[in-house]
Amino acid sequence: MKRIVRDGNICVLATVSGGKPHCSLMAYVSNEDCSEIYMVTQRDSVKFRNLQENPSVSLLIDTREGHQGPNRPKAQALTVNGVSQTVNEVNRSKVRNMLLERHPHLKVFMDHPNAELLCIRISSFLFLDGLTDSHFVEA
Repeated sequence: MKRIVRDGNICVLATVSGGKPHCSLMAYVSNEDCSEIYMVTQRDSVKFRNLQENPSVSLLIDTREGHQGPNRPKAQALTVNGVSQTVNEVNRSKVRNMLLERHPHLKVFMDHPNAELLCIRISSFLFLDGLTDSHFVEA
């Protein structure tokens, strides 16, 4: 499960506000032990407003890109549940550098004065291997 998190770099972030779900495609990077996932957003976005109201999130990370056509049933999907918070001042530089190393195209986005770094503290993983084999693990 942690290998999928480490090997991936794009996820779908699900937030909710007022009972309405909202999904966003996000670039991310994780810390070494996969206990936290970092991403960047703008403070005036729907997702950021949702997170201010309800910090609980769900992420979807999958391997479908490498499993097209007849190999599609071999794709793996990982649902990651956690709680979001903004990155504190002490860790901002480190997280920013981690994101830019993996996603250099985010520099202009991250340099915007409205950008906010997010930390998702992982609470559980639900792993789907193929169509029917699933495993749940609390972090």
